[in-house]
Amino acid sequence: MGRRTALFDLHHALGARTVDFGGWDMPLHYGSQVAEHNAVRRTAGVFDVSHMGVVDLDGARSRAFLERLLANDVAKLTAPGRALYGCMLNEAGGIIDDLLVYRLEGSAYRMVVNAGRRDVDLAWIRGHAAEFGVSVVEREDLAMLAVQGPEARALTAQRLSPAHASQALALAPFHACPIDDWYVARTGYTGEDGFEVMLPAARAADLFEALRAAGAVPCGLGARDTLRLEAGLNLYGNDMDEQTDPFESALGWTVAMQPATRRFIGRDALEVIERRGSTRKLVGLLLVDRGVLRRHQRVIAPGVGEGEITSGGFSPTLDRSIAFARVPIATAGEVEVDVRGRALRARVVTPPFVRHGQPLVS
Repeated sequence: MGRRTALFDLHHALGARTVDFGGWDMPLHYGSQVAEHNAVRRTAGVFDVSHMGVVDLDGARSRAFLERLLANDVAKLTAPGRALYGCMLNEAGGIIDDLLVYRLEGSAYRMVVNAGRRDVDLAWIRGHAAEFGVSVVEREDLAMLAVQGPEARALTAQRLSPAHASQALALAPFHACPIDDWYVARTGYTGEDGFEVMLPAARAADLFEALRAAGAVPCGLGARDTLRLEAGLNLYGNDMDEQTDPFESALGWTVAMQPATRRFIGRDALEVIERRGSTRKLVGLLLVDRGVLRRHQRVIAPGVGEGEITSGGFSPTLDRSIAFARVPIATAGEVEVDVRGRALRARVVTPPFVRHGQPLVS
């Protein structure tokens, strides 16, 4: 038996099929993964993402600490309530984790890290925080719900007073605010609009049920994976890990090399890679022939070399198979994918495949 969120009993009562994910017993789906996926694209879905790690940081030198810890630059968080996506790297430039960091009031910050990496992350963060005098508190008292889809923000706002509803609905993307004992962020992992709400674990089931009663469809990890794949969003452990760097993981845009005086962990290694150029890149694949693309399938780029699919599956929105693949840097046009001994044609594209319900490739 794995770790369980505060909503586990509710998931069980709703008939969820649960699986192990990063050491947690989490709902894969509640009946139809495709129906859950489509609900998020068309109306609204609600996910229990309480397995994610919420970590609060504070101290007079917390900003200096995060400028050292992260490849993206928290100096971009010019006011409380702003959020930043980025990577935490090892000295070789490998990705320890990708995460979100929020600026709170005063010298405080909040980080949200991946479930399967939270223990590794906490050890790494605490190991470097001591020299900066920064406190590191894992918020195990909090749960987190993701409400995603074109109707998600309106449904969530219905649970608030008129004044607080206006406050939440006024949030710009990648902004957040405290509302009573909620922390509401206009962020997500689906390619749709919506909120991620952090709140006391004891109140999470009531909010989940209220959102369900208002029309939000309960969604599991299966739909979350197909949604993020369509949206062109990496999954840690598939599309990046400690053996890959941001440049070869389509995450170069999250690396702030300026100012040159900011010596973040992994910078020296990335400067070498940047000078010599990457030999590999992460691309999107759109299957031309009939079949299903899956992780670890071999990709052949004629005249260039070989690569491998890192994430793949069927796209309900596009009604065809899509994938991410790490391939030689010169790969372009059309490739072949070895699917059970058959060479199937796939076209190289730039993700995302779908955004805000609209196909971006054909």
